[in-house]
Amino acid sequence: MTKYTFTEKKDTRSGFGAGLLQLGRENKDVVGLCADLTGSLKMDAFKKEFPERFFQVGIAEANMMCLAAGMAIHGKIPFTGTFANFSTGRVYDQIRQSIAYSEKNVKICASHAGVTLGEDGATHQILEDIGMMRMLPGMTVIVPCDFNQTKAATLALGRHIGPAYLRFGRPSWPVFTAPDRPFTIGKADILIEGSDVTIFACGHLVWNAIEAEVALREKGISAEVINLHTIKPLDVEAILLSAQKTKAVITCEEHQINGGLGDAVAQVLARFAPTPLEMVAVMDSFGESGTPAQLMKKYGLGPEHIVAAAEKVIARK
Repeated sequence: MTKYTFTEKKDTRSGFGAGLLQLGRENKDVVGLCADLTGSLKMDAFKKEFPERFFQVGIAEANMMCLAAGMAIHGKIPFTGTFANFSTGRVYDQIRQSIAYSEKNVKICASHAGVTLGEDGATHQILEDIGMMRMLPGMTVIVPCDFNQTKAATLALGRHIGPAYLRFGRPSWPVFTAPDRPFTIGKADILIEGSDVTIFACGHLVWNAIEAEVALREKGISAEVINLHTIKPLDVEAILLSAQKTKAVITCEEHQINGGLGDAVAQVLARFAPTPLEMVAVMDSFGESGTPAQLMKKYGLGPEHIVAAAEKVIARK
């Protein structure tokens, strides 16, 4: 039985910063753009080492997206950085028209996503961004689970051609994946094998799913935990193989129940292998101020909520 532990916590945004710095050293065409949040996005090291390739645009996110699109036309690989709310909701028109529609090689990198943003409250805690981005034709959408995987995802996007959305967070979070663990865009990461129920998760909720698996095992329930870090393109084969084995599925995400990982998995199951499904997500609500732990509990995103969902979906077999 695979067991996951952690010895430290790091914020996933720092994984992005470390990945961007490495990309800058490897490829002179990589450029960074930020909307007045260089420190928050952990882009400081890139700015310091490559000042001629870093562009501070100020609080002008729409302009940043258009600048990035223009740079991509001339062969640069732009990585834009700001909060997830400002990376998507504020600039959806520019992303749709200037980046997605024209298939520009722009990497939209978004921090402070979900309720774990914490005390900044509902206006900043965007919970719709995965849905907004995955609906755009040709847009790759990645939601990594910890520092190491965020760094690996950033490096992978440096080699990927095409528009992409990379979503990560603010709080310190358990680092439980190995720094050399392979990362492939569009390929699910099977963390724990099981036979009674499948738990598909992304982002911060992958660790919560691992904690839930331990609790379920103590109840005599064998849970398979799969990190669906790439929401688009989705690993359909992995979803179907696991669902057909366990015949019960849960999805877990720090996002609205509508439009995100749950909807993506539900679509696959409905089309190819109808399977009982429960979703652990925010139930059609805006967030509010509070600590990440308080908000995870209030909005039903903790390990105990995953355990309850597992017991419920197994009873539906």
